[in-house]
Amino acid sequence: MAKQNVAEQFVDILVRAGVKRLYGVVGDSLNPVVDAIRRNSAIDWIHVRHEETAAFAAGAEAQVTGSLAACAGSCGPGNLHLINGLYDAHRSMAPVLALASHIPSGEIGLGYFQETHPDRLFRDCSHYSEMISNPRQMPRLLHTAIQHAVGRNGVSVVTLPGDIADRPAPDKAVETALVTSRPSVRPGDTEIDALAAMIDEADRVTLFCGSGTAGAHAEVMEFAEKVKSPVAHALRGKEWIQYDNPYDVGMSGLLGYGAAYEATHECDLLILLGTDFPYSAFLPDDVRIVQVDVRPEHLGRRSKLDLAVWGDVKETLRCLTPKVSPKSSRRFLDKMLKKHADALEGVVKAYTRKVEKHVPIHPEYVASVLDELADDDAVFTVDTGMCNVWAARYISPNGRRRIIGSFSHGSMANALPQAVGAQFTDRGRQVVSMSGDGGFSMLMGDFLTLVQYDLPVKVVLFNNSSLGMVELEMLVAGLPSYGTTNRNPDFAAVARACGAYGVRVEKPKQLAGALKDAFRHKGPALVDVVTDPNALSIPPRISADMVTGFALSASKIVLDGGVGRMLQMARSNLRNVPRP
Repeated sequence: MAKQNVAEQFVDILVRAGVKRLYGVVGDSLNPVVDAIRRNSAIDWIHVRHEETAAFAAGAEAQVTGSLAACAGSCGPGNLHLINGLYDAHRSMAPVLALASHIPSGEIGLGYFQETHPDRLFRDCSHYSEMISNPRQMPRLLHTAIQHAVGRNGVSVVTLPGDIADRPAPDKAVETALVTSRPSVRPGDTEIDALAAMIDEADRVTLFCGSGTAGAHAEVMEFAEKVKSPVAHALRGKEWIQYDNPYDVGMSGLLGYGAAYEATHECDLLILLGTDFPYSAFLPDDVRIVQVDVRPEHLGRRSKLDLAVWGDVKETLRCLTPKVSPKSSRRFLDKMLKKHADALEGVVKAYTRKVEKHVPIHPEYVASVLDELADDDAVFTVDTGMCNVWAARYISPNGRRRIIGSFSHGSMANALPQAVGAQFTDRGRQVVSMSGDGGFSMLMGDFLTLVQYDLPVKVVLFNNSSLGMVELEMLVAGLPSYGTTNRNPDFAAVARACGAYGVRVEKPKQLAGALKDAFRHKGPALVDVVTDPNALSIPPRISADMVTGFALSASKIVLDGGVGRMLQMARSNLRNVPRP
């Protein structure tokens, strides 16, 4: 049997760690690794058109599967292109292993062609970034990188010079057992008892939930019922906590709606569950606050805490719920449910009048029709900007759908490449990219990746010929919009030229039929919807004193943008409120 080289050993270890594919663009320093993949039937090389797409795709795959995903870039500019997508994966806590191939090892430090220092460059967007400079470092260094990515939920980067990858691997390499999943983290009894005592002392408890409530929906609902607590959420908590939730009072933050803000400010105990919510301006400073998080470095970095609890949400609530005394009064909960429903009743009218006749098409109408027609287990990838607004307001979670975006890093152009990674995990599952024209055109080259692999991703393009969120930010700041206009082609014609299905929609009555046809199409499809560029401009009733800063004023502006089926949910939850 021929002796393995380092590249072959590298690929074998990835396979043992459960990696199914490596996203990237080929290059000379990567050749030994790509060739090793070619000869290994357990893993595929996915050729994308830009390495940024490779990193976004790997991050999305990791978020959909919960398992390690991988990407690669060739030396110098190739692996530098990975960095934005890796920042997003790292901040989204997605376990991703990135291979940064490097110049010949004997040339490092001598200003060689395409020389960079990737082991240094990626440190800010990874838990681990090291270089293999000698074959004897294998396989231990790669094992360590994988365990950092999986164990700490984030990015690890391994730098590998091409000549080292081609050298013989060490004899009798020890095959260390690999970490492939995270354990449950239980808080100490002292913290559980202290939290139980605080809850028993409080009259009004509110829960504010983030992505750390994934897998803990039942535990959150049981706890909320026992202490009669309103349940608010951040954007990343939406898909995990909003559905089947009779205690829902909406979302806080820049895209907030409903009574979430009031519920978090009018309680006397606020419990932050699995959220690293970044907007401290929306958090109260005059109520007691407890934070529960599996990552201790997140505790207390957004607000002053009265108690910090290190543990995952599910295990913490399993320990906590039996220890708290049930509360009998629903007064605070019912008050917040009523405020929530009233708030949604007041704003939903703004975009429900004659929407089927409005030209250009209301983007809210597009999102609401998309929500109704998409599959119950669809994966939505959402561009940063106004598409975040439409997803937050109109895409209804149900416990089976996924909503993935650049919600922590806030990068443009994330939706299409994330759709690539999501679709590779399951070709039979519907994947919808909610793309803005600005984001789509930024990485439009990777629409060709959909065609090359016949990935049945459906791109719904909200085409308002502008950078809408940036324009809104300028308006809120009292500035005239400038540099925000896009001169766009007929994107449907571009899609057809690429060999995909493409249709352009300019009238509301065409929309439902166009979406249904695209969803029925077996391969990649693009629906180019011409939408109203004036959606969500400042309403005239916003007074000057409200426009004192982006955070709070933008929230008030977005509040006039409608809420889709969330109004129905709020109305149904009101049935739980006793009538006088």
